[in-house]
Amino acid sequence: MTLQQLHYAITISETGSLNKAAEILYVAQPSLTGSMKELEKELGITIFHRSGRGVSLTNDGVEFIIYARQIYHQYESLMSKYGKEGKRKKKFGVSAQHYSFAVKSFVEMVKQFNTEEYEFAIRETKTKEVIDDVITSKSEIGILYLSDFNRKAIEKLLRTNNLEFHKLIECDAYVYLWKGHPLAKNKSISFQELSDYPCLSFEQGAESSFYFAEEILTTSEYPRTVKVTDRATMLNLMIGLKGYTLCSGIICEELNGSDYTAVPFETGEDTSSGKMEIGYIVKKNIVLSSMGELYVKEIKKYLNQSE
Repeated sequence: MTLQQLHYAITISETGSLNKAAEILYVAQPSLTGSMKELEKELGITIFHRSGRGVSLTNDGVEFIIYARQIYHQYESLMSKYGKEGKRKKKFGVSAQHYSFAVKSFVEMVKQFNTEEYEFAIRETKTKEVIDDVITSKSEIGILYLSDFNRKAIEKLLRTNNLEFHKLIECDAYVYLWKGHPLAKNKSISFQELSDYPCLSFEQGAESSFYFAEEILTTSEYPRTVKVTDRATMLNLMIGLKGYTLCSGIICEELNGSDYTAVPFETGEDTSSGKMEIGYIVKKNIVLSSMGELYVKEIKKYLNQSE
């Protein structure tokens, strides 16, 4: 069975006529008929029912054509991307936990490429999905953090799936809240001082491990919590509910606005270490694409400026 035979069969099924198919394919009808008979003999099925009114698919033929189209479509996709006349856009994707600096760096990277030639994607998503996206090559790079609490669980998951973590920066935990919050002007904020306010955390899915939480210090029992799915909603709840979240303190005002502030978090005996190690994950032994290299460069540039 050849790709040419698949192409012939698909064309015949679409036209319902050997004559019309032969005209479209620029093939002599006897050659087309012979090719189909050879294919049917090889497969051991009858693909077409021939009559004076034309040709139609048999039951076996209907099923065969479904698979034939899938295979031939993949062939066309490969040729459109890698063939001499290939015009398919090059793709680059990033999946990240909810970090505004990751989005800002992505914007600066995209500005340096012609978007007519490239297809870019950035996905702010759940921690497990960040990892899954890199595993399945949906994204080339994933952005997440490690801490004393989640390190063993996350690193084991990365090793199991042949991924590696590259450290970008280590930082202390900060309390991120609205500038109108009663605690916003404090020089630092303790866990006890936050007890009257809801902790806003990104939803990780009903079956996700608490090791996937984006908020550091998840070993602590927050008296009040509200789950959200996106940064915009979280920012709104910071104002409406006087909520807060614990983060890296690396905030992009250009994207989040200037109505919010990050105050150093006080760690004590009743809380675990407040250190966060933010980095990116990729498949082991991979050579980053030009987009990937530039994206990492832009992130490092932004984080160095923040420090």
